[in-house]
This record gives sequence, C-alpha cells and structure tokens, in this order.
Amino acid sequence: MTLLATTELRKYFGDVRAVDRVDFAVREGEVLALIGSNGAGKTTLVNLISGLFAPDGGRILFRGADLTALSVYDRIRAGIARSFQIVNLFDQLPTLDNVALAIFAREGKTRRLASLAERDAGVRGEALAILQQFGLQDKLDAWAWNLAQGERKLLDVAVAYALRPRLLFLDEPTSGVSTREKTPIMDIISSVVRAEKITAVIIEHDMDVVFKYSERIVVMHEGKILADGTPDEIRSNPAVVTTLLGTATPA
Repeated sequence: MTLLATTELRKYFGDVRAVDRVDFAVREGEVLALIGSNGAGKTTLVNLISGLFAPDGGRILFRGADLTALSVYDRIRAGIARSFQIVNLFDQLPTLDNVALAIFAREGKTRRLASLAERDAGVRGEALAILQQFGLQDKLDAWAWNLAQGERKLLDVAVAYALRPRLLFLDEPTSGVSTREKTPIMDIISSVVRAEKITAVIIEHDMDVVFKYSERIVVMHEGKILADGTPDEIRSNPAVVTTLLGTATPA
C-alpha cells in the first residue's frame, strides 16, 4: 500500500532544477534509501515533503490526503517527521527535556515548559522509555550540547520518533561520526523503526549503510529519479554505476 506519493513535484532555484517533475512513492512499512551525489535533489525533495519548502508545482499525497499546501506543523500532525543532517537540538536543555518537548508538542502542550516534565509523570515516563530504546537512558540529565556526536545523532532521531510518526525521514543519520560508530547507531535506529513498524526513508551517502539497512533504493540525479529498485538491482544498474557508484560496486 502506498503511504506517500508525489506527482510532478517541482522546485527550481533560478536555472537550477533541484526537483524536476518527480514522481516519488513510499510504501507503508518499508525502509527505503534515497541516494544521489551532492546536488542531486535529495534534501530538496525531503524539504518539500516535510513542508520546509513550498513547491513550484506538483502534488504531495500522504495516506490519500493532499498535503501540498499544509504547514510543517500540520504535516507532523498528519504523521510525517524527520531528523536532520545538522543535528537540530535544544543544546541548553538536558537530553530528557529534548524528548519531552517533542511529546508536549505532539500533544498540543507547547506552552508548557520542558521542566514541567518533572511534574508530568506520563510525559516523563514516555521520554524515559524512548531514551532507553535509543540507548541513551544513562544520559537523561546530560546537557544536549555535551553529548558525543553519535549520541547527538541518536537523540535527534529520538526527538523525531517521539512525535510518533507514520513516516520518518532520516537525513544523513551517520554523518560526522566515526566509521566504527556507524553500525551501532544504525543498528539501534533500525531496531526501533522495525519494532515499531515505522515507514522510514534514509537519506545517506555511505553506501555500506545504504545497502545494509534498506530494502529498496531510489537514486536521484540532477533533480530527477534515475533508478528505483532492490539493492541488487541498484548494484547492477549501469546508469547508477556510471553516475554514482563508479566502476566498483559496494561490498
């Protein structure tokens, strides 16, 4: 079943066709990777779907409803959330309160301060459970700015997850971390996503991560969809090998 679909979606910046009449679909329950070289249009496409950019044309359908003109907040309420390549946290708040704020926002309690999580047993309990899912339970009182980069990445995803989305975009979840940290981070994220049956789209440059953790891969090039298929199909696609993977395919 199709969860999200774009039709003829367009976004131009002057002469640059960042997203050029893209038809993009995500099926419910899948973990999909969206890949492409720098400037291919991946992040612009996600920004259009999540509401950070307004499209120049086309439509965005989510669960059959047209979201094209909705605000970021309304898209979150509909069930779309995202993490960011550059981590987007409240650095002057503890880890627990970063997650609690997302829960407050989800429940429409945005006028309440994060510190009130101490007095809201339900929010505090849920926030603690989420931190445990992401292996951050020992960091609940640590300031967000003081976390290691890998922990910050996990917290950013945990905050998005706290919104309880049906569709979660993960923008470069392993960027800026060491090679040895990538697998533990992705193992945690993948475990949560699959256990909770969340549909996920991973935007990633690391091909080892892409081929290990996704079941379908969509390749963008110069604002268009170049290829769409299973990892094995993408590995053997001549156009992908020429434009993105080079002459050697990932292990």
